[in-house]
Amino acid sequence: MHDRFLRACRREPVDVTPVWFMRQAGRYMAEYRALRAKRTMLEICKTPELALEVTLQPLRLGMDAAILFADILLPLEPMGASFEFAKGEGPVIHEPIRTRADVDRLRVCDPEEGLGYVLDALRLIRRELDGKTPVIGFAGAPFTIASYMIEGGKSSSYQLTKKMMWSEPELWGDLMRKVSEVVRLFLRAQVKAGAQAVQLFDSWVGSLSVEDYCAHVQPHVRHILADAMTLGVPVIHFGTGTSTLLEAQRDAGGTVIGVDWRIPLDLAWSRIGFDKAVQGNLDPLLLLAPPELAVERTRAVLRAAAGRPGHIFNLGHGIVPETPVDTVRAVIDAVHEGI
Repeated sequence: MHDRFLRACRREPVDVTPVWFMRQAGRYMAEYRALRAKRTMLEICKTPELALEVTLQPLRLGMDAAILFADILLPLEPMGASFEFAKGEGPVIHEPIRTRADVDRLRVCDPEEGLGYVLDALRLIRRELDGKTPVIGFAGAPFTIASYMIEGGKSSSYQLTKKMMWSEPELWGDLMRKVSEVVRLFLRAQVKAGAQAVQLFDSWVGSLSVEDYCAHVQPHVRHILADAMTLGVPVIHFGTGTSTLLEAQRDAGGTVIGVDWRIPLDLAWSRIGFDKAVQGNLDPLLLLAPPELAVERTRAVLRAAAGRPGHIFNLGHGIVPETPVDTVRAVIDAVHEGI
């Protein structure tokens, strides 16, 4: 099996640095855009055969791992918080969660029932890829999911989220406990369905201070990751804007800590500890730069990793839709060629 990604997660020797990209299956690829012209995002997610097709599309570029095509907000619907992807707006939560009654009506759903289509897609992907490329499952972290629920969609300030966290800590805690249990069960079900690694996406947690992260978020993340780390697969703990939170993230758990582009990889790794694997950390917008600059910065990340065991090359966040495919391929080739 082509397992350099899994070996690097375990800090074992590898022949070359493994690479995969968040949002590696998506709108920068012509074949994905052709499919999206006929199907909505949710239709693709909810049709296992289409999720399989999209998951496989970017592998021709040379990635060392596949990541399940899905969305972090999919658990909202079976929890009782319906949403849609509005054109030009992103996700819109139809009835935001802001009161005690709103939190009380949320269900802790059984992933086999409410999210069975995701698990079916994973089974198809694993069957298709077994012996070739490992598959990564994932879920959103509780702060990021709760923020979407409370704000009603994307936010730049997280004003309503922080207001609940500070003004109604008991209500906040009850919401986080429900979301965390759904996420814990979902990751467990994904591993059972065939995921060979899982990633917890805390995309918005960088908006918090260390004090607030440790008091209001870390215990819930630890609950999820402690369980996931008993399942025998690598667990990637990822966030953006987390330069101030790296030690707290490490303490919350995970076998691999994701590092974004706002901090040099070697500095981040020294703070996390070289006994942990790390993932990162090219600025995703560098894939819009001249290819020679993207390759130069890629090699700088590899130099910062200094050949230590346990580095998985990735972006600091997801590929943007305007990214040229040829630049993606050039960066992957540069990672595999090394410094």
